[in-house]
Amino acid sequence: MFIYNVTIQLTWGIHEEWLRWMTAEHMPEVVATGCFESSRLLRLVEVDETDGPTYAAQYMSPSKAMYNRYISNHAEALRKKSFDRWGDQFIAFRSVMQQVFPNKS
Repeated sequence: MFIYNVTIQLTWGIHEEWLRWMTAEHMPEVVATGCFESSRLLRLVEVDETDGPTYAAQYMSPSKAMYNRYISNHAEALRKKSFDRWGDQFIAFRSVMQQVFPNKS
């Protein structure tokens, strides 16, 4: 299992609307590409929230090839939609992790 993790810090001004959009539109759209089996959204705690909250959106992919397909075929368009809607009111950091334990294979 591969986990595509997107850590996002956003401004307080968009928080409620962004959270609705993320859970009702964006995350389902990412999963609908067929490259991920599921997703989850986590809020970081014990961090400085002066400028706004920080979340981690995680998408579970059964293989690196499926993740690569997402990056090649879908990521650019979905990232553009995010920037078109929210502009510079958020920053995002992306990473990919491989599940080691428990081993699901």
